[in-house]
Amino acid sequence: MRLLGGRWRLLIVSYLINGPKRFSALRRCIPAISQRMLTLDLRALEEAGLVTRTIFPTVPATVEYALAADGDRLVPVVDAMRAFGLWLKEREAGQDPEDP
Repeated sequence: MRLLGGRWRLLIVSYLINGPKRFSALRRCIPAISQRMLTLDLRALEEAGLVTRTIFPTVPATVEYALAADGDRLVPVVDAMRAFGLWLKEREAGQDPEDP
């Protein structure tokens, strides 16, 4: 939980499951996250060995983020969280607003 705690890290990992993404693509996927927070969370995930960062020699430099081999082990966690979130959303949608 220390590695994935916080508001955005699990969400960032979930977007990287489908393949590498550039920084700007991650910003578009998660519009509510600030540039600074995305940078900090990506650095933390990289330091933990869950995400790899590849810099391409272009002008301007292109940076791409992908799940590392250790990050691939998070796929079942992300799938379980996604299933739970969908179940919770469905449960709340079916609940009578008058019921607590």
